Amino acid sequence: MKSTQTRFGLQVVWFLAIVLLGPTMALADCSVFSHVTLDLALGSVAPDPATNGGFGLNMWATVVDRDGVVCAIARTGNPGDQWPGSRVISAQKANTANAFSLPGIAISTANLFSAVQPGGSLFGLQESNPVDTSVAYVGSSATWGTENDDLVGEKIGGVNVFGGGLALYDESGLIGAIGVSGDTSCADHVIAWRTREALGLDDVPAGPNGGFGPGSDDNIIYDVVGSNGNFRSMSGFGHPTCSPASPVP
Repeated sequence: MKSTQTRFGLQVVWFLAIVLLGPTMALADCSVFSHVTLDLALGSVAPDPATNGGFGLNMWATVVDRDGVVCAIARTGNPGDQWPGSRVISAQKANTANAFSLPGIAISTANLFSAVQPGGSLFGLQESNPVDTSVAYVGSSATWGTENDDLVGEKIGGVNVFGGGLALYDESGLIGAIGVSGDTSCADHVIAWRTREALGLDDVPAGPNGGFGPGSDDNIIYDVVGSNGNFRSMSGFGHPTCSPASPVP
């Protein structure tokens, strides 16, 4: 069995190789996204607690381009059927996954949970890029989740460190990210994962789940043990489980 030091060394080698030799980054471009496409993809996945976990609540989804510009926002259900606060959280998650992913490495918001806790290597990251409140809450709520949502075309900012944000990759490379919010953080991740798949933007090069090596990805890792501030993640990229269910997509 390899020692912890050896395994860590191999992960570092893979990390550097992927960063240096990974595909080139695509140019930022909102034209590859549309409200209709996002709405259809999200609607094909959520809500479905039998497969997604959580409570089967209605969801918000936001897509940003590589520059962090909001390209589209969608929701399931009728107006008012969703948690209002989750609209901005979905955009925050998209911004986070885009901001901390690279052409050769995808980092999901779920992958960040453990590292930002007190004593973690990224403690304080969640405070580093605050949401721009001057654009987050402007306009009429009647437009929320439509193609005329006032967030579209704006840079929302923000860092979110629980499940629901994923980088988006097509054949050209990293093109932006999606954020999903509205249920438990575990369900948010699963729904984001399946929505990304429905969009056909899941050509993920590598990630923490699998140690950054061949076949690795940015899927949620349930390896957190302990609770109430006294916990640890065996991988360093783990996320707590959620009640009532914590499926892996």
